[in-house]
Amino acid sequence: METLDKYKIDLKGMQSDACSYEFLLDDQFFALINAPEVQKGKVNVSLNVKKLSHAFELDFRTDGFVKVVCDRCLDEMDQPIHSIDRLMVKLGDEYAEEDDDWVVIPENEGIIDVAWYIYEFIALAIPIKHVHAEGECNEEMSKKLDELSHASTDDMQVDPRWNELKRLLDNN
Repeated sequence: METLDKYKIDLKGMQSDACSYEFLLDDQFFALINAPEVQKGKVNVSLNVKKLSHAFELDFRTDGFVKVVCDRCLDEMDQPIHSIDRLMVKLGDEYAEEDDDWVVIPENEGIIDVAWYIYEFIALAIPIKHVHAEGECNEEMSKKLDELSHASTDDMQVDPRWNELKRLLDNN
């Protein structure tokens, strides 16, 4: 069984001033993270770690897709994901998140687990609206939506007050 251990980066033990890591995230990664927003996908993550004089700079680049539900037809769809994110890490007495971009990890450990950060970067890169490309939605659902939207507009009666307000606007 796979674990998330490979996402633990030993900052304190870095031998050079820069290191690179490549991760291929698949359904198993998302199952291990066990978060509701994303449960399936295939995402490549490139991580460059740079040792600075007082901190570490972690640059993440994510490219791939995740599975989400289409807002229109409710079928599963591939949502492309592309993001570039930076996390600054410094060593300190105990773990802390100082602000959105800075994390303090215990100096006696010197290890940061980037699995959850990667997941958060992916989740934040998902657009609010998830819709298939034109013509790719479930045909049955699209037909039903068209029927319902036409039926509701045919049955609507215009409130006479709107006509009066329109008349007032036209006079000005």
